Amino acid sequence: MAHFAELDENNIVLRVCVVDNKYVPSDMHVDGETWCTNFFGGTWKQTSYNENFRLVFAGTGRWYDADNDIFTNAP
Repeated sequence: MAHFAELDENNIVLRVCVVDNKYVPSDMHVDGETWCTNFFGGTWKQTSYNENFRLVFAGTGRWYDADNDIFTNAP
């Protein structure tokens, strides 16, 4: 299963959803984020439950730092 974080206009995580791997070709592949946008609406970034990429798991209220492509505590 893959995990995706929905972001608000300030890149703050609103929620995290679990998506079946059949919709996600590989970790950090744009198709997974596109699938989330088409299914749920909004803006999405994949997050790693095991923290294998993007530094930490994206919990509600965390911030997506687009410049560094990581999740972190809100600025």
